[in-house]
Amino acid sequence: MRDGPKDAIAVIFAGGAGTRMHRPGLPKQFVVAGDRPVLAHTLQHFQDHPKVSGIYIACLEPFIPHAWSLVRRYRIEKVRRIVSGGATALASIFNALESAVEDGVDERTATLIHDGVRPIINADLITRNIAATYKYGGAISAIPCFETIARSVDGARTIDEVPQRDLMYVLQAPQTFPLGEVHRANRRSMDEGLQGRFVDEAQLMTHYGCRLRMVSGLRGNVKLTTEFDLLQFSLLLDSGALDPVQGANVA
Repeated sequence: MRDGPKDAIAVIFAGGAGTRMHRPGLPKQFVVAGDRPVLAHTLQHFQDHPKVSGIYIACLEPFIPHAWSLVRRYRIEKVRRIVSGGATALASIFNALESAVEDGVDERTATLIHDGVRPIINADLITRNIAATYKYGGAISAIPCFETIARSVDGARTIDEVPQRDLMYVLQAPQTFPLGEVHRANRRSMDEGLQGRFVDEAQLMTHYGCRLRMVSGLRGNVKLTTEFDLLQFSLLLDSGALDPVQGANVA
């Protein structure tokens, strides 16, 4: 990668309707926590990172004007496009990847794929994802599994297997890949009718033979899915407890 790009872009998918968060008419990414909407908290990390040169957002189509208003209000100046989300998270991601390709972004560029409702990250995590992608070809933020997990195939009525916990990891985001590789893999999954079977880009890329490098994530880097998640995030913001975590210096 000596002669290739050194910067990165971010693909943020914010297409969810937030059905598990009881806010009628307002998707969870636009709910205010602290002084700004959740999506603005997330975007700020990529806006502030010196190696991120552009941001592409996939959003629910009726809320695209709302998203642009948010971007302008909070001066998220690296946003290049906001495109319509798809029926699934991966479909939304593909739409944003497609827009980056159409923009002429170098296919070797490290592409950080991240949930719009996963705001507890920092500059160091972004930096390590970018570095691992350029060195190994793919990076997944992950932490050790702290709880015992079970496998059930009958709808959680009985347990079929209890895996060895010290071999298990919780995959988070960013999940980072060269733009061309992740775009082609997503296109292939669509062409083969497989896109709906993958839960995230890590599973999709593994299916197509990409060897992924894990980078150490953050315990609090959770996807805000329920009202309880939002309450925890708001309390952490108000207490100042997130400042040492999110204020980590760029490595």
